[in-house]
Amino acid sequence: MRTPARRMALTAFSALAATTLFATPALATVFHQEISLRSQAHINRQGEVVLSGGYRCELSPRSGAVQIKATVVQDGNRLSIGAGEVLCDGRAHHWTAVSPMTAGLHAGPARAAAELQEIHMAGLMPRALTTVAEDRQDIEVVVDHR
Repeated sequence: MRTPARRMALTAFSALAATTLFATPALATVFHQEISLRSQAHINRQGEVVLSGGYRCELSPRSGAVQIKATVVQDGNRLSIGAGEVLCDGRAHHWTAVSPMTAGLHAGPARAAAELQEIHMAGLMPRALTTVAEDRQDIEVVVDHR
């Protein structure tokens, strides 16, 4: 039994399209996105680590949920913090991430990152997490005595 070349080409194209559609997470689902990180992290009187900055994002019709993750690394100690709800309306917003523990952080230089992440869902479970904007920089951890 011989399969016509046209039918084989159509079958191959269909398989490639299905693989691309279902196996690859959409990387460009959020556009006009940016995030910034302030040059200082604070340890407040309550012993909480506070990082902050700004962000802007605008969702496409196929976008998933969006979150901000902030990370500080100092002397081998690493602290990752979520920043709460993100509003993607195309306007600039302020974000703050607060951790009730310091994870060994102290006053002095550190390395920090802020990531704007899109969560792609499969039913009720997250399927993929895509970083759509990022800011990494050297910062100063400051202890507030106020």
